[in-house]
Amino acid sequence: MPSRSHTRRPHHPKKESFRILPLGDSALTIEFGNMINSEINSRVVAFAKTVFNQHWQGIHDIVPTYRSVTVHFDPLRWDSATLAKRLKTLPRREPGQADPQGILHEIPVLYGGEWGPDLEAVAAFAGLQPDEASALHASIQYRVYMLGFSPGFPYLGLVSERLAMPRRSTPRTTVPAGSVGIADHQTGIYPIATPGGWQLIGRTPIAMYRKGRADPFLLKPGDIVQFNPIDRHEFDRLNHESLHGND
Repeated sequence: MPSRSHTRRPHHPKKESFRILPLGDSALTIEFGNMINSEINSRVVAFAKTVFNQHWQGIHDIVPTYRSVTVHFDPLRWDSATLAKRLKTLPRREPGQADPQGILHEIPVLYGGEWGPDLEAVAAFAGLQPDEASALHASIQYRVYMLGFSPGFPYLGLVSERLAMPRRSTPRTTVPAGSVGIADHQTGIYPIATPGGWQLIGRTPIAMYRKGRADPFLLKPGDIVQFNPIDRHEFDRLNHESLHGND
């Protein structure tokens, strides 16, 4: 007969929890974790969609990040305590549930040369030839963790450990739109020309940000990106189509 020390009660997993923190007097941040993790991010994306689908009056913006959602609200319509209580009652994705896949986007990239001036440095960091480094970068399907920095800038992950080169010590004053870069374990695409310090390894002719459209951002948190290497001829053809509104 087993001793009492060996008997165990059935294990019932606790409901996944989050923290709700005030961000000034007109926003709340809901934290799901403290690391870059696809499981955490999938909960973030699902919860952000749930909040959006409530269509609550007085909610100005819902911003998902790697590990949290920030809800911006009108303080004349909501107070933090009331909104926090409403947020706690919403359904949320449980740990271990299947992650609904976002849209798969195949993004063409011309690697190296003037379009990717840091490819050789990244390859040297990885102990690879430039064509091997670009092939490794393009071999991974990346999750869109969040948008930020500039309109439609997608933070994608996770980059192969070999290619995870830190940002440049001195940022460039201008990075061309469409540039594909690496910063540690992240890769991303510059949607507009801005200053930036990421290691530039290529460029896409596909616009990430289409100003003036009802839905200006090509990528959404939770989507998947597959980079496809192309040559100069294909880049010029696709760039011409994009500039003339055929993207």
